[in-house]
Formats: sequence, C-alpha cells, structure tokens
Amino acid sequence: MDLALLRTFVTVHRAGSFTRAAALLGLSQPAVTSQIRTLERQLGRPLFLRQARGVTPTSIGDELAHKAAPHLDALVEIAETGLDDESAVRTLHLAGPPEFTAERALPALSRLSQGEGQGFALRASFGNAQEVLESLAAGHHDLAISTARPRGTLLTATPLCDEEHILVAAPRWEEHIDSGKLCRKGASALDNLPVVEVHESLPLVSRYWASVFDARPTASGTVIVPDLRAVLACAVAGAGLAVLPRYLCAAALDNGDVVALHEPAVPPLRTYVLVVRTGTLAMPQVARAHEWLLETAAAWY
Repeated sequence: MDLALLRTFVTVHRAGSFTRAAALLGLSQPAVTSQIRTLERQLGRPLFLRQARGVTPTSIGDELAHKAAPHLDALVEIAETGLDDESAVRTLHLAGPPEFTAERALPALSRLSQGEGQGFALRASFGNAQEVLESLAAGHHDLAISTARPRGTLLTATPLCDEEHILVAAPRWEEHIDSGKLCRKGASALDNLPVVEVHESLPLVSRYWASVFDARPTASGTVIVPDLRAVLACAVAGAGLAVLPRYLCAAALDNGDVVALHEPAVPPLRTYVLVVRTGTLAMPQVARAHEWLLETAAAWY
C-alpha cells in the first residue's frame, strides 16, 4: 500500500475535511480527493461519508486510522530526528493570547531555545482562542495556547495551568466600597463604580460577577482596551475596577499600586490548554517545547 495515500488518509481523518487536509499537506483539494478514492478502490471499501460540511469516517475508516496513524507518526519522528542535519536550527511557531504568551510562555520557551543543544528558533503570534486554534489547524503554527478546548481529532489539547482572577482597583477606591456591604449584599455594593475591561461585553467582569456574586454587572466599561496589561495600567492610574489574572497583577499588589477588593473563598479560575495538531509531537522542537511548558507551568500560580 502506498504510504503517501495512507498519509493523506490519516490527515483527512484528523482534519475532518478534504479542504483542510489539502492545506496541511500542501496539495490541491482535487489531488486529496483523488488519493482517497484511489485508496478506497484498493481496499474495496468506503473510508469516508461525504457530507455538506466535511467528511465523517466510516467504521472501516476509523479502524484503518487507528492502526495506521501511530506507525506514520513514528516514521515522521524517524525522519525528523534521524535523517535531518542535526546542526540545522528548526523554527517553532507559537500562537496564543497576547498577555499570557508574553508574560508566561515566551520567557519560558526563550530559556529553552537558548539552552545548550536545543537548537530551535522561535516565532510567536497573538490572537483570541478561536483565532489561534484555526491558525494551528490550518498549519500556520506548531503549538497553540488557548482557553478553549478544540473539537474533533485534528487537534490534541493538554491542560497547562489554571489562572486565578482577582477584583482589583487603585487604593483610593477602597473608601468608596463598604466591605461589610460587599459581604452582605455582594455585587450591589459595587454598582455605579467605573470598570476597566478588554471588551464592551465585559467578559472578565461578567465571569467574576457570575461566579462570585451569582449576578450580572450593572456598570458599563469606563475604559475599554484589548490588552490586560493596559487594563492593569489603567487600574493603577485609578480609572476604575478591573478583574485581572493574579500572575499579571501580583507585582502591583505587592507594591500597593492596586489592592484586592474581594477575597472569595473560591476564586474564579480560567484554564489554559496546550494544543498541537495530532501527530506533530513526533517533531523534536514541538515535543521539547510541549514538555518544557508543561513542566514549567507546574510552578506557575
């Protein structure tokens, strides 16, 4: 059986689409369709059911993918680690949310990439969860950090870490908030206070209010800026309340630039996942970066 046909088949099986598989393989869609038809003729069985949106594997297709994929991944690993010039510097392409990637992932990976014998260059792009997952699926990146878990089999996600969210403001706002009323009446104690956020929909504030107060915020954003580092800067300047991840505002809390306005028994958490295209952990630079981030994240709070 032609290994090229099997490689195309496994890629289609993981991608769930001839079009997406063609982009990952660097082939035209008709070429991918032709290769799958050839393989189906050789086997005498249909491997996919064609649908309006993509394809669904038949039971025979699932069985073949289960048997063939590990061996094809192993061949990729052999090619990547045993046949390439060991002195060649490979490039790792990373995508993720701007603040977490800049503050957490990039410093960690920069230390790894400069380590003795590691030998890879690093390229990074920023985007929201949907953007980075779509970019990874399209083959534009090797590794992605996301707050959303991907669906299907094309992408494989591993939990990376949890981030704790804190309600903060500049110290001068403490005098406007009755801590006793905040404990008794919850979110109503914060009504009409200005809010700094990353979007008009107040995603972080709304999540905090729902989790901690079982309520919805009544205020609109006073300052809206699409970067949590800018949200922190505005909060330090006294622009209003903000909900921020602890790692991002820890130094400002220690310095007294902002204060935590509330300490719930169970703080809201957001989970990050580390995502790769299924099978690409056979690539040395992807495997090293993946393992290193998981190891490093164990010490993050």
